[in-house]
Amino acid sequence: MGRGVPANTPGQLFQLFREAWVATRRELAETTELSRSTVAARVDQLLAAGYLREGGTATSSGGRPPAILTVDDSTPTVLAADLGATHGRLAVAEASGRLLAEEVIESRIASGPEAVLSRVADRFDALLAGTGRTPASLCGIGLGVPGPVDFVTARAVRPPIMPGWHDFGVRELLGRRFDCPVLLDNDANMMALGEQRLARPSAASLVFVKVGTGIGAGIMVGGQLLRGIDGAEGDLGHVRLRGNEHVCACGATGCLATRASGAAMARELREQGLHASTSRDVVALVQHGNPVAVSLVRAAGLLLGEVLATAVALINPDVLVIGGDIADTGEHFLRGVHEALLQRTQPLATRQLQVTTSKLGDRAGVAGAVVMVRDRVFSAEVVDARLRGAVVENVS
Repeated sequence: MGRGVPANTPGQLFQLFREAWVATRRELAETTELSRSTVAARVDQLLAAGYLREGGTATSSGGRPPAILTVDDSTPTVLAADLGATHGRLAVAEASGRLLAEEVIESRIASGPEAVLSRVADRFDALLAGTGRTPASLCGIGLGVPGPVDFVTARAVRPPIMPGWHDFGVRELLGRRFDCPVLLDNDANMMALGEQRLARPSAASLVFVKVGTGIGAGIMVGGQLLRGIDGAEGDLGHVRLRGNEHVCACGATGCLATRASGAAMARELREQGLHASTSRDVVALVQHGNPVAVSLVRAAGLLLGEVLATAVALINPDVLVIGGDIADTGEHFLRGVHEALLQRTQPLATRQLQVTTSKLGDRAGVAGAVVMVRDRVFSAEVVDARLRGAVVENVS
C-alpha cells in the first residue's frame, strides 16, 4: 500500500507499520489524520491479535515518551519448500525470514505429487519438532515447483517435467496435514521474489533466471512479481530455436531447454563419453576444469543470452540474476550470457545492466517462499478478515 492511499481499517493501518512509515500511535495519528480514539482502538485490536507488540519508547518532545510499536513477525512460523527436478530444500522460518531449520533432500519431482508431497510433509513435521515450534504457530506454507503454476488455485498447469502434477490438489493434500494456508508458485518466481526483496531491494526491475535441469525465469517490477494470465510467465526453456532439432520433454522440437539446460548439457557430455547424469554433474566437471564441459557451458550461456536479449530489450532491468545449479559453473556460463546480450541488444538496454549470480544462492527459493507467505498473511485484506472473525480463504 502506498503512503498516498487513505488508511482507515486495522489492516490498512498495519501496513504503515510493516512499511516503516510509522512506529508509534502518535506518528500513526499524524500520518493518517484519524482521531486519537480511532487510532487507539485500531492499535488495540492489532495488539490483541498479535500483529503488533510494544517494545521500548521513542524520544519524547515533552510529556510521557510514546511506546514504540513493532510488527510481531517472529512468533508466526512458516514452512517453505523449493522443489527441483532431482532435489529440494526445505526450511522452517519465522515470518520475519529468519531460518530456524533447513534440510536438503533427494527428491525426484517425476515421482508424482503424492510421493513427493508426503515425504515433504513428513520432513516438515520432523523439522518443526526440532525447532520447538508447534503446528498451532504455523501461519502458512510456501512451495515452489519447476513448472507453470496457477497461483490462485495452487495447481500446476501441464508441467513438462512433472508427470502426474497437472491440476493436482497440492493445497488439499497438505491441508490434511497442516491447518494453515498453502501457497504454490513456480520456483523461478519464488527465487526472484526472495532475491529482490531480501538481497537487492533497490532494484526497480529484476529478472531471475534459474538454470538447472530446466530453464525458467521470474520477473520483479516495482517490488512485485509479474504474472501472466495462465501461469506461463518466464517459461524461457520452451522458446524455440531455429535449426534445433532436439525433441523437448514438452513434446515440441527445438526448445531452448534441449540445448542450454543442465539436463541437455549432461546429455551432450554423456554422448561424448563423460559421466554426467544431472546438472550437478555438469557443474562438478566444470569445477574440475574439464575442457569439454567448460566449452559446452559457455556455448549454452551464449544460447541463453540470445533468448534473454529480447527480455532485456523489453524490460530494461537493473539486474539479471542467474541462479540454479548451473550458476555454480562460475564465470564460464555467465560470460556467455553477457556476451550474447551485448551483441544482440542496443547499448542503452545494457548500459546499466548488472549480470550476476544470486546473492542468496541455494536459499533464494525458500527465502522467496517465506516472503510470499508473509505478504499474504500480513496483507490488509487478510488482517481485516481475521479481526472480523471471517473465514480467510487460502489465497487473497
